[in-house]
Amino acid sequence: MRLAMAQISTGTDPHTNLTRIIDEMRRAASGGADLIVFPEAAMCRFGVSLTDVAQPLDGPWASRIADVATEVGISVVAGMFTPSDDGRIHNTLLVARPGLPPIGYDKIHLFDAFGFSESATIAPGDRTVIAEIAGHAVGFATCYDIRFPELFTELARRGAELIVVPASWGAGPGKQEQWELLVSARALDSATHVVAVGQASPTDPAARKSSAPTGVGHSRISDPFGSVIADYDSGERVDLHDIDLTRTDKARAALAIGANRRDIRSLDGTRA
Repeated sequence: MRLAMAQISTGTDPHTNLTRIIDEMRRAASGGADLIVFPEAAMCRFGVSLTDVAQPLDGPWASRIADVATEVGISVVAGMFTPSDDGRIHNTLLVARPGLPPIGYDKIHLFDAFGFSESATIAPGDRTVIAEIAGHAVGFATCYDIRFPELFTELARRGAELIVVPASWGAGPGKQEQWELLVSARALDSATHVVAVGQASPTDPAARKSSAPTGVGHSRISDPFGSVIADYDSGERVDLHDIDLTRTDKARAALAIGANRRDIRSLDGTRA
């Protein structure tokens, strides 16, 4: 699979962000990409009210991306916000594929950590999502999800060959190092390629001063053996990468973690 990682920094205007996304989709398609992955919050960055920008998957923002995906023949994953039944919104990954209606993955694990309370305005998702893209099974996770290995092992158990992780990672002491470690650890946990695409470190002074997670960059691709095959710095970068998905089967045969995994929760325990 040829894919593009779009490590960009989005602002607070969904229309301006949409224009940038479409431009990058066209460039990636012209370079032969099957898939382009944008960060979490590609629709609108964190740090401002998101209720007013949320739209359903059949709304104008997602529909325009779906139309362009069909027009240029590329699949796209981009972070957006959709309405929730309980009055909050969902932190949603839009998945648009040529000729198909868009689908969404709602972030399961919410970032109620490091002094931020995502659940105050965002409702958690309640299902995993795997989509076929370019003949391969692709699973989805978002940002803080990467701290929960069971999501990745479950996606692998359900057949995912590659897992994409759009993010808007929070800055702070040790946070970059945690992000990089977690990407490779989750690839090893699941014996799956992990493509983690973050918001670039913002240059907008308002975003830089925000206490919200607005991105640190450092997008990364780790293969099923945990090897790093692409590593970005903190600035904006959009680039193409060829992924050998046959390594998924090789890793699973060699490491045998799926075959050897036991349900630890079913075992008796001793605490001395």
